[in-house]
Amino acid sequence: MKNRILPALLMVVGSIAAFGQNETAAPEKKWNFGADANFYFIPNDFFVLPILKADKNKLHLEARYNYEDRETFSGWIGYNFMGGDDFEYTITPMAGGVFGLSNGIAAGLEITLGYKGFEFYSELENFFDPKTRNNDFFYMWTDITFAPKDWLWFGLSGQRTRLYQTDVELQKGLIVGAGLKNWELTTYVYNLGFDDPFLLLTLSVGF
Repeated sequence: MKNRILPALLMVVGSIAAFGQNETAAPEKKWNFGADANFYFIPNDFFVLPILKADKNKLHLEARYNYEDRETFSGWIGYNFMGGDDFEYTITPMAGGVFGLSNGIAAGLEITLGYKGFEFYSELENFFDPKTRNNDFFYMWTDITFAPKDWLWFGLSGQRTRLYQTDVELQKGLIVGAGLKNWELTTYVYNLGFDDPFLLLTLSVGF
């Protein structure tokens, strides 16, 4: 059942976004680049999850390391649907290849919705191992934040990941972040009140 969730979601969201794209044509622009370094501070463990992104008009390219599995690289290509004024949206369906300790193909989706300081962000992925269905996995990371100032935001986060699994299937956390020019630092504290809390620091830059 989980393996059918994301492809179906991709078709529905893609149809909605395509309709909205006919209403609002995005202006031409140059390449935009972004990089995230996610530092996971886990009891008795530490690892870094870097992500690089590049966008030009509708084209979206992305590279991830340590995302699907440790010592594993994934490369992605996607299509940006963007629009809105007061209510802004960016919806990006993607396809990717995964190489390393885990090998396979993946379908992905990134969603950003914004309205008057509120933002909903979610990235989802279905990973498929062509050799065995036992390694297939569904990933999810969702943040809901409010920014009282352009440089300050806070909110809630949830993620389901293969890299770090606990007795809690969905890692639930709190968010607080701040930015300066094109730099951002976001702090996530997950599983407060449980036996296995952990800290995630995300350093982001756009250029």
